[in-house]
Amino acid sequence: MISKVNSKEATIVDVRTVGEFQMGRVEQSLNIPMHEIPSRLDELKAMSKPLILCCATGNRSGQVARYLSDLGVDQVYNAGGWAEVNDMLEG
Repeated sequence: MISKVNSKEATIVDVRTVGEFQMGRVEQSLNIPMHEIPSRLDELKAMSKPLILCCATGNRSGQVARYLSDLGVDQVYNAGGWAEVNDMLEG
């Protein structure tokens, strides 16, 4: 997973709420709250791959990863909590 997170082509998408995102985030991540995912599918499909998803604990990002994979979006990964992603980027 570390190599995918550190990939220059990767897009990190944080699926937490806007309020959660504002309280702490991965610096280069984009915030697309989980409830907005269905209405932003075209945007997500057009993003640079791999898509690295994170949230607070990995639960919501895991649900979104399964949802996107079921819709045929490839190279989608659940990286768990945003703090863990930060650690991967710094390590």
